[in-house]
Formats: sequence, structure tokens, C-alpha cells
Amino acid sequence: MTDAENGAPEESSMSPDTGGAVPAQASAERGPADGGSDSDSDSDSGSDSGSDSGPADGGSAGAGAPDAAGPGGDAADRAAAVAALAERVRSVGRSGPSASTPEDGAAPATPADGTGTGTGRAVTDEQRAQALRATAEVLGAGGAPAELAAAAVSVFGDGAAEQLREDPWAVLSLPGVRPEHADGFARGLLGPAAGPGDPRRAQALVGWVLEQAALRGHSALEIGEVTAGLERLGVPDSAAAVQTAVLDGRAMPFQEELTGAEAHAAGGDEEDEPPTRTLLALERLALAEESLADGLVRLMSTFVPGEEQEESAEEAVAETVAETVAETVAEAADEEADGAEADAETDADAHADTAPQAPAAPGPAAWEAAAEAAPSSSAAALVRATAGSALVLHTGGEAARAEPAALLASATGLGLRAWAATWTDHGRGAFAALAPLADTPAPAPVATLAELLAGAAGPGRSPDGTLALDLLVVLDAPLLDVELAATLLESLADGTRLVLSGDPGQLWSAGPGRFFADLLTAKVCPAVASRTPDFGPIGELVSGVGIGELQPVEAPDKEVVILTAKDTGEAVHRAIQLLTDSIPRALGIPSEQVVLLTPGHGGGAGTRALNAAAKARLNPGPGRFAGFDPGDRVADSPAPGHTRLARVVDGDAAGLHLEYPDGTRRTVAPAEAQKLRHGWALTVHQAVGRHWPGAVVVVPDDAAAALSRQWVYTAFGRGERHLSVVHAAGPALPQAVAERPATPRTTRLRAILAENAAQEY
Repeated sequence: MTDAENGAPEESSMSPDTGGAVPAQASAERGPADGGSDSDSDSDSGSDSGSDSGPADGGSAGAGAPDAAGPGGDAADRAAAVAALAERVRSVGRSGPSASTPEDGAAPATPADGTGTGTGRAVTDEQRAQALRATAEVLGAGGAPAELAAAAVSVFGDGAAEQLREDPWAVLSLPGVRPEHADGFARGLLGPAAGPGDPRRAQALVGWVLEQAALRGHSALEIGEVTAGLERLGVPDSAAAVQTAVLDGRAMPFQEELTGAEAHAAGGDEEDEPPTRTLLALERLALAEESLADGLVRLMSTFVPGEEQEESAEEAVAETVAETVAETVAEAADEEADGAEADAETDADAHADTAPQAPAAPGPAAWEAAAEAAPSSSAAALVRATAGSALVLHTGGEAARAEPAALLASATGLGLRAWAATWTDHGRGAFAALAPLADTPAPAPVATLAELLAGAAGPGRSPDGTLALDLLVVLDAPLLDVELAATLLESLADGTRLVLSGDPGQLWSAGPGRFFADLLTAKVCPAVASRTPDFGPIGELVSGVGIGELQPVEAPDKEVVILTAKDTGEAVHRAIQLLTDSIPRALGIPSEQVVLLTPGHGGGAGTRALNAAAKARLNPGPGRFAGFDPGDRVADSPAPGHTRLARVVDGDAAGLHLEYPDGTRRTVAPAEAQKLRHGWALTVHQAVGRHWPGAVVVVPDDAAAALSRQWVYTAFGRGERHLSVVHAAGPALPQAVAERPATPRTTRLRAILAENAAQEY
């Protein structure tokens, strides 16, 4: 397990003999939660793997802690001990939180100003400055860098100094801090009293273990994995630590019945009661999954499909008579009446845009006509499913995106307020260009999901704060983690139609959970599987990977080229040659339209090494502005799974001036510029939601642990016209495709839906 996976910084200004003090720069950049894929955080290894076969805590025992001894006895004794702990934790959960926590069991809310918990008001500049000075003093006393003061005040509020002095292990809540750093800090403040059995240490480590699990994609963790992680970190009584964490509200316990293969693996018998497991979850993730499930059930339970509006014969005659009378009256009106009527019509037109519009409710006949007019059978199936259901899943590859585009056009034609949301600006433009959206005179109703939720684009908000729409189509749905998905559901009004579309073969979200995959497994709503294949050699190759086969494909026009390298150095050399010479010369694709993709940032073939080599060939320079020069390609990753690509225009004292593909410009302050990376080479997680005319996938010889079928499927699918694969991984590449579909994630969404959602649709 690499430091990058655990959110640790790449480097520490403290040498190993400083007692494990907190690193000078605690990186806020976290790796994607997909344990079997690349990471957006720094790593010195060539691959940022996170196999669940690793320790639950993702690291070694804390500095200064004795080697953790397992609970004596054989496997049966171990299982019995975990079962007994699970029962005690469940009893704690039933009895409720201790008196020290709020009555509803929730942790104190963080103020809107972001200054930490319990402040209840915005901190003035002077108070903040004083808090920073006091916090820096405490950090220095413990041997930690003062640079962490701002992060500490942000997390704990203006009482950060007091909190860190009273509980030194609370420093584990800061980004990039690991147990060995916290142990060193505690020794610096407490001296010999800072022992491995300190209850404060145990409580901090429970939260840290769960946070590390979240970085690997888990929204919850089995109780046995939590106790095992604590034991590896030298906690003498892991069971007591877990119980106390539940009582204090640091973790929330849940009991789930196991079904299917999980029940069989647990030794369940059809005649016996189904086996159960006890899970622990961080409060924010537990509440997010609960809110997400509630939102899905709310949409489905409040949905009312449109009905046909049939007129009786008497109503038709009455309407005809009324129209005739109206026409007669109009013809008999004099000039003054005509003028008055014209004035009235003008006034009505002036207010037409502000008058409230009744929601459109097309009936079955209108939907069926739209389905019959759909461009393909899969598009017709999607239209029909949407007509009768509030929640619809749609699966398919890149070519299948034409089907939700057809649905969006059909819904708009039926009078519905319909919008689509994509993951990236690139995806937004590509989706809007699809027929029949491209044939409409008005701008296509498409925005990125971030724009939609922020109100920067989209239909706007209704008076109740929900999005003012009747249908929302979300592309790239597998990329939504549980917290983002919960936010999306909260923004939708009762009865809104929601279509989630995505490729189930690609990487899951960078954050915790597997929202789209859990919905597919739960089968609580219609799911339309596209029958539209991705054509061409690249599509054929990717389709084979999707079923676990890595086979050569016919590529007469060099659409696919797979090269082997003897080692990582040769792989880098070949990749740079392809980027700078071979692909532009042989295929006419300029280097600006080619991307290098690799498993991680560190190592001999990570993004840093590849970007350095690419810059030396394509845009050499001294890096005058925070390591960048005008003309450099830049990747801006403010959060895992979210990356914006740009080009450096210039730089000065104000900061680094960037230009984005849509022509917009932004100035990045000097303090923020260090978070940017060069953008010739990206990790695959940074590349999701985008495609390039040419893509070069680099698989170094130390990347075996990072490879999975999901990773290969996603990486190989980034090229539109050409794909080159340069790998030095030997048999590890085909083995990953055949044997490692994806790294499992522990989530609760399926179990919650099984309890709450209706079963027939």
C-alpha cells in the first residue's frame, strides 16, 4: 500500500530520526478511492495500487508503538472474538449515543463559514490571526511544522490550539498526517506519557482507519477489518476502542443480512437464519447513503406518469360552439374594440415569459409516438422506459450515448423541461454535438454536473430550491460517489424523472461508494442495456477487455498498436517518441491532440517522469513561473476525479494565467500554482469523461498491483482515432484483464434499498 493511496504526502521535511513528526507539507490532494487503479495523489512508486488484500489501515504501526500482536488463538477464536464485539457494538447502537453527543447521535455541525465545529459564528480576522499564532506555537512544541496551523484552524476552529494540546492525536484529522506522524507529535507534547494504549490515540485511529477505507472506495467497513487495522497500529484493546468510538459517535454501527454468494461464503444454510455482518461507517458517509436511498425512493414513490386527455362528444361540441361564438364576436367588434384588444394582447405578450407554466404531462400515446420516431431500437426502449418510470438506468459504451441524446430531444419535443448533465466540459460539448441535439436551433440543454448543481448553467431553481426540470439525464453516472449522488437527489423535486447513463465497465468514482453499480445490482428500477456497439478496432479491443479477453484486433490503418518494452525506461522512451514524432508523422494527429496515460504519478513511468520528458521535447524551458512556462499543458485537479485541462499563457506576480479549451481564462494565485501539474501525461482517473484523437497508454513493469479490468477498459477507451499501448508489465496485463474485474468495495446502499424501495416496476 502506497502513501498516496492513504492521502499521505509524498515527502516529509522531517528525517526518519525526528520521531515521526508531522510532515512539513501535508498534501490536501487525495488519491481516488478505487483501490485497483491510479491515484491523483503523489506516490514514489510507479503504481498507486490499493488492493483490499492490504491492511485495513493502509499503513504500518505508528512510530513508537510496539509491534501489534494478534489476538491469541486460532481462526475460530478470532472469529468468536469478532462476533462477540459485534454483538456489544450492536447493543451500543441500540442504546443510543452517550450523553456527550447530541440527542440525535449526530456530530456537531460544521459552521457555514468553514471555520470548524462549535464556533457558531464567523471568526474575525484578528481572532483568526490569534488562533493561527497559538496553533502554530502548539505545533512547534510538538515538533510539527507551523504550516499545518491553517489546516488545523480550518478543521477545529479558533480553539485548535487547545484541542491539539489536550488531544495531540487529533492532528490525524489534518490532511496527509499519518499515525507515525501523530505519535511523534504526541511524544513531543506529552513526553513519556504518550503511550500506544492512550485512549485518545485509540479513538483517533478508529476514525483514521475508516477514513483510509473511504479513500479506497469503501463507504463502510466490516468490524473485523477495523479491529485488525487497529491491532496492526499497536492498539492494545481494539475491541474497547471500537465500542468507545460508537458511544462517542465517531463511528456508526449497522447490521446487515448476507444474501447470495456472500451468505454462502459465510457458511449460511437455507434452513438457518441468514448470516449477518456488522459494519462501521463514518457518520458523513452513513448519512449520505441513507439520504441517497431516501431520495431514490422519494422520486419513485411520488412519480405520476402522464395520462391521455380524452374529450367526450359533448365537450367537443361545446368547444366548437364556443369557438364559433368567439369568432362572431371578434368579427362584430368596432375599431376601438380592435385597438383595445390589440393593447391587451400586447400586454399579455409582455408578461408571457413571467407567467407560471403548468408542468407538461404527455400521455402514453405521445410517448409511444416519440419512441417510434427514435433513431434506434435501443433509443426507443429508453424512451419507453422513461415514459413509465421515475428512475431508469441506461448502460452502454461511447456510441450508446446517442440514445440518451435522442431521449433528451424527444422529451424536449414533448414539452418537458429536460436537461442532461455530463462529468466534464469535454463531455458536454461532445454530447451536445450528437444528433438530434445538434439539429435543434436553440442551444442544447446540456451542462456539466458541477455547473448544474452550482447554478452556473441549467434550468435554474424552483421557489422550493429544487432544480426546475421534469427530466434529468446524467451521463457518466458510475463516476458519482455517494456524497455527490446524495446532493444530486436532494436537488430534484418529487416526481422528477431521473435517467442515469454510463458504462458499467469503466472505473468507479474517485470517492467512496459504487452508486451506479449498486443500483444495477439492486434491480429496483428498469435498466436498458444498449445494443449499440462501439465500432472500429478500438471499440473491438475495448469490448473484448470488457468480457475479460485481451486479444489482438485487425487494425489496417494503425488504429491500435501494442508495443512491449523490456523495462520502464524503454517504455518511457517509446511513449515520448510516439507522442512527439510517430503519431503526428504517420497518422497526422498533432501532439496537442495526444495524451499519455499511466497508472500513477510516481515512479519511473508516472506522470511526473512522463511530463518531464514530454516538456523537454515539446516545450523546453526553465519553469519560470512556479515550474511552468508559457505553452505548457496543465492539469488542474482540485479534487480526486475532477480535472480541468488548460494551457499556460503567461505568468507574473499576480499568478499563473491559464487558458482553457473553451476559451475562458483564469489566473491561479502563486500559492495555488504548486497544486497544478503538467498535463501531457495524466492518470486514468484524471482522464475519465474525456477522449482524445490519440492516446498512448503506458504500463510500467511495477504496475501489476494497480492493474484491473476496469483500469484497462477505461484507459484503452480514451482514444478516438488511435490507441498505442506501451507496456513492460509482461503477463500481468492480460492476467489483470482476465482475473481482476475490479477491486471490491464495501457499501450499504443495496441493503438500504432492499429495505425501503418498492420491488415491482
